[in-house]
Amino acid sequence: MSDKQVDVAIVGAGFSGLYMLHKLRQQGRAAIVFEVGDDVGGTWYWNRYPGARCDIESMEYSYSWDEALEQEWEWSERYSPQPEILDYINHVADRFDLRRDIRFSTRVESCVWDEAANRWTVTTDSGETVSARFVVMATGCLSSPNKPEFEGEVDFEGDTYLTGLWPHEGVDFTGQRVGVIGTGSSAIQSIPIIAREAASLTVFQRTPNYAIPAHNHPLDPDYVAQTKAEYRAIRDQAREEAAGFVGSKTEHEELATELPAGEVRDELEKRWARGGLTFMASYPDMGVSLKANDMAAEFIRDKIRDRVEDPETAELLCPTDYPAGAKRMCVDIDYYETFNQDHVDLVDINATPIERITARGVQTSDTEYAFDSIVFATGFDAMTGTLAKIDIRGRDGAQLSEKWDAGPLTYLGLMSAGFPNLFLVTGPQSPSVISNMIVSIEQHVEWIADCIDAVRDGVIEPLDQAESEWVDHTNLIASMTVYPYAKSWYLGDNIPGKPRIFMAYLGGVPEYRRMCDWVAENGYAGFAIDGTPANAKIDPMEFLEVDERLLPLIAEREAA
Repeated sequence: MSDKQVDVAIVGAGFSGLYMLHKLRQQGRAAIVFEVGDDVGGTWYWNRYPGARCDIESMEYSYSWDEALEQEWEWSERYSPQPEILDYINHVADRFDLRRDIRFSTRVESCVWDEAANRWTVTTDSGETVSARFVVMATGCLSSPNKPEFEGEVDFEGDTYLTGLWPHEGVDFTGQRVGVIGTGSSAIQSIPIIAREAASLTVFQRTPNYAIPAHNHPLDPDYVAQTKAEYRAIRDQAREEAAGFVGSKTEHEELATELPAGEVRDELEKRWARGGLTFMASYPDMGVSLKANDMAAEFIRDKIRDRVEDPETAELLCPTDYPAGAKRMCVDIDYYETFNQDHVDLVDINATPIERITARGVQTSDTEYAFDSIVFATGFDAMTGTLAKIDIRGRDGAQLSEKWDAGPLTYLGLMSAGFPNLFLVTGPQSPSVISNMIVSIEQHVEWIADCIDAVRDGVIEPLDQAESEWVDHTNLIASMTVYPYAKSWYLGDNIPGKPRIFMAYLGGVPEYRRMCDWVAENGYAGFAIDGTPANAKIDPMEFLEVDERLLPLIAEREAA
């Protein structure tokens, strides 16, 4: 028998778990949150590496569901640093008294569906069990750090650190010889900070990244005041833009491939001067045509060559074998300039692979590098990693990780067939990591809360056919873009043995939102409630406006 019964069990106390708890409380439902950390924050609780900050601008990377909260909180910089984001999350938890329903330092080991009772039994690492009518997985998309195994790692006599599990007390690298393995987002953010302290810094790079300057700065009080005065309109605009933030909608109707090259470069120069993730939202064909995309890619490469003094190092830092934006674009602060410093070196591990970690440091195929500390900036097992660590068993004891063995299978990224009353916040095959996460989190939380209110004591789950068609649709939309042309964590390429499937929805935040709303308004089309399927069936393509001019470019790309 379970120790406790609740309406809803929520796993995770980051942005999504906190809002889910608050929303359910407003409905008068009894909910409990389980969080493995000893406080709130989710990814911002764990990712405390030097230089960690958000790549969405502060005024948009925040909750929109409480006007007083919007008005009272003050952001200090254009791009929020991790400590400030964590302060914000703690403020929210305090302001709405959320901690009293959160079990900290508690790991959920299993969730098992009881078909007789139509309830989930949630078991924690302490052996406690809770019975819940519904379970909401608010576990985050980037919450399982990935650290590849290196031969000899246990022999290293210095200190090792993983960016995704950074010591809360911080690390002082003053006077140390430091090695950093990886050049993804966390490395691009942390390397300039580490270089300021370290006596020497050696960066081991396998794949260079495209990075756009942040042009970060303190927020002007007049700008903040104007934004707060217009917050409702800004929030509404963000929800109607492709990636859920202002500026992510393609601004120009012309195709880059049909314009003079100089005109395209002038537009890219303007976006470079502004900085940030709006860079790729210049022309409709930038994310579809390899020819158009290479205009942006070569523009960025030229900027890298301008910023890095040594030509050989500059070329190593230039991505050449995948399209710009096909991996999550990085936003940098003095990353490239860091390599102009005499005590900073770059090692291409494609030319000289890492063979092992030694007692002294890192042995490549031609050199042993001696270090006092090694930083593994090796990213995450994205989207599915945390869910795979929980023993989730649905109808007939089916295990979610086994069902997803060949890739995630969801309907709208919200639920998976055979797992009744189990919801995913920003799950695979929803916009999630392709979007402003806060916008997508709020949309999912509100949809889930409304669904729970509609189902009440009943049971809802997706139909197999609806799920299969949604997965096919997600893959179709991805195939129309340049995203699959990169090896990225979007496709699970950073995890050995993980099936290669694009795990986010690329049809656009507003289009996706309208689909979800239509599904709910039509009796939860594609779902069965208490065993009765809805009569309506959604055709996702009816919600998308396909630019006919892009179809020949897609065909041309595929033929090449």
